[in-house]
Amino acid sequence: MDGPQLSASLLTLLALSFFSEVNSASFKLLNKCRYQVWPGILSGANSAPLSPTGFALKPGKSRTLSVPISWSGRIWARTLCTEYSPGNFSCVTADCGSGKIECAGGGAKPPATLAEFTLNGADGLDFYDVSLVDGYNLPMLVVPRGGTRGGCSPTGCLVDLNGKCPRALRVREGGWGSVACRSACEAFGDPQFCCSEGYATPDTCQPSAYSLFFKHACPRSYSYAYDDKTSTYTCASADYVIIFCPLPYTSLKVLGARKDGAALPLVNKTMMYF
Repeated sequence: MDGPQLSASLLTLLALSFFSEVNSASFKLLNKCRYQVWPGILSGANSAPLSPTGFALKPGKSRTLSVPISWSGRIWARTLCTEYSPGNFSCVTADCGSGKIECAGGGAKPPATLAEFTLNGADGLDFYDVSLVDGYNLPMLVVPRGGTRGGCSPTGCLVDLNGKCPRALRVREGGWGSVACRSACEAFGDPQFCCSEGYATPDTCQPSAYSLFFKHACPRSYSYAYDDKTSTYTCASADYVIIFCPLPYTSLKVLGARKDGAALPLVNKTMMYF
């Protein structure tokens, strides 16, 4: 290859590299839990799958993923996982049913705390939330970094709800005690709690005593299907840190009052994770 051809090739590679960086975001998954978790990732129907779709994350460790700029999907953490034999991997909470560490297109089995993203949506904004609509299995915090516009507020649920979960919603596992908290929809299957059948509109589906339990503890998180106004956040051109079991000092450092005046409650320093 002669000089002009080589120069043209190098310019093309540099341009492609720059285009790739500009057209991607990073998700840093950070495990602040006192135990190992296994993050799971499910891409939306019109988004390319990320790689990997699941992995192990030890306490105090992190892993950063490159995400296409128009990606949508969910991220969560599985807990109490065991590989009994090759191809026989399962988790007590938020299992994706693949039988492997990678989820390979499977979503989280409720109950599971979910971080949900739609990047580069309407008006070029990212839309993100932390949802307890499918129940709860551990605290989670989403922090945008470097956003250019939009509110770009942190959101999440910082409180360990498993020990305080209403008895009818508790998921217990042997000596571990309460390991997750079901949604009322999963626990009872009532259309009134599921926002289905005759309750499938914002006017007919209202908060229940059970969804209010989640909302009072975690006012920034989705508590039921039509909880949009106080639960969806926007930012443009941001990278994101997703923290599992955020510590109190982390919360104090990165969070202030919400711009609409609602404070995000902090974890009580005496509260212990299971």
